[in-house]
Amino acid sequence: MFNKIHRRLTAIWLELVTGWLWWGVGWLPIHHLRRFFYRLAGMKIGSGSTIHMAARIYDPRHIKIGQDTIIGEKATLDGRKQLPNSQGGLEIGNHVDIASDVMIWTSEHDIHHPQMKAIEAKVVIEDYVFIGPRAIILPGVKISKGAVVAAGAIVTKDVAPKSIVAGIPAKKIADRQLKQLNYRLGRARWFQ
Repeated sequence: MFNKIHRRLTAIWLELVTGWLWWGVGWLPIHHLRRFFYRLAGMKIGSGSTIHMAARIYDPRHIKIGQDTIIGEKATLDGRKQLPNSQGGLEIGNHVDIASDVMIWTSEHDIHHPQMKAIEAKVVIEDYVFIGPRAIILPGVKISKGAVVAAGAIVTKDVAPKSIVAGIPAKKIADRQLKQLNYRLGRARWFQ
């Protein structure tokens, strides 16, 4: 009984935090302020990284973002790791460019379970990855160093280093031609 009450109170608290981050923080027009509040809520954000306006953040305590990473407008970052023995959470590396409207999910329903129980699985996005607009990354996926996910792709399986994937479900279409990955993404736009 105590566990059920604890889970319910935790869920309500996370809904309040999610709402506050969406309505109160996500629409602040200065990224330095948003970053301050995201960190205050427990998200780990490396130096030079920014999250543009209107991002939807679920459970920021389990989201880690490296340095010089840019998250586009209206992105969804899911850090949920609430179930007992959960492997959830979201880890994003350095110099990662995530375009607008990208959705990264670490939790989904088990459609074969009679109560549609939740399944949580960690998503890892390594350094120098580019994810195009409106791509969807599903739970348990690892996108390896230097990979590119095309716009609108739905990634259901791991992506190999420097691979370019596209489609629904995403499949490899090419390899990235850069020999070395050592670029910086540049400064963030202050009012986005």
